[in-house]
Amino acid sequence: MQQQNQTERYARCIETSKRVRWDIETDVIRDRAFETAQKFLPDGLSLIDGIDGLSETEKRYLSQIQGRTYANVFGLAERFINAKVLEISRDHWLGDQTALEGLIRFSDEELKHQALFRRIDAMAGAVMPDGYTFAADPDAVAGVVLGKSTWAVLALTLDIELFTQAHYRQSIEPDDNLSPLFKDVFLYHWKEESQHAIMDELELRRHDATLSDAERDDAVVEFIELVVALDSILQAQAEADAGYFAETCGRTLDEAQRMCVEAGMLKTYRWQYFGKVLNELITPDQGAQIGAALATLQ
Repeated sequence: MQQQNQTERYARCIETSKRVRWDIETDVIRDRAFETAQKFLPDGLSLIDGIDGLSETEKRYLSQIQGRTYANVFGLAERFINAKVLEISRDHWLGDQTALEGLIRFSDEELKHQALFRRIDAMAGAVMPDGYTFAADPDAVAGVVLGKSTWAVLALTLDIELFTQAHYRQSIEPDDNLSPLFKDVFLYHWKEESQHAIMDELELRRHDATLSDAERDDAVVEFIELVVALDSILQAQAEADAGYFAETCGRTLDEAQRMCVEAGMLKTYRWQYFGKVLNELITPDQGAQIGAALATLQ
């Protein structure tokens, strides 16, 4: 019965994937360009009001820098997510062909999302000053992530997929003051990520059922190690983005102002990326371990 239910859930994901299928140029970009007079990230994600001393123009510009980084971090994450999805699809090669089709579609869509975010970075670069850098190498990061256990990688992946849904529905969709192009990027991304989150959960639960308590304890430790590694990336990017803002915002920031911007950036990035975990699959002690690790990053 459990296998049948899993197959049915995969079948629904496939049906939805076919229905919402979209093309980068025809459906998302539609011959548009970014406008510097518009915000990219909503205030609910940029936490811009927590950074003191900025004019409205500077706040809008900072939202554009953050929005560019927001897209690039998703592109980075989808590099290792896609590799893991292809790896676990092997478990279904000679078994559930519906699950296999769902995961292959998942992989195909993740490749498209990576292409979309590369396109968005280039389009943002066309209207923003030179000097922006995205510090992390997606292949190097993927190599580190994929060196951890499948449970740890799937738990991180599910967490990313869940906050993707929450960010769009709670902050991006309801904000009428954002760049329409930027909103559409994450509308179409959300349409396919909704199915990915379901498949992530199915695969995590399937894999979790094969683990002993000791193996799950080890996997929780590795999940925490991945969170710490991701935080180091966010720290480096917050520093890079604050430096880029200071050099290109049109005025000279003193050291205190620059540090305030960097601290605000880091707080924002940590808030964006460290959200929910699958508490149902772990013990209270394991949950406390994860909570304690996250608390040190606030």
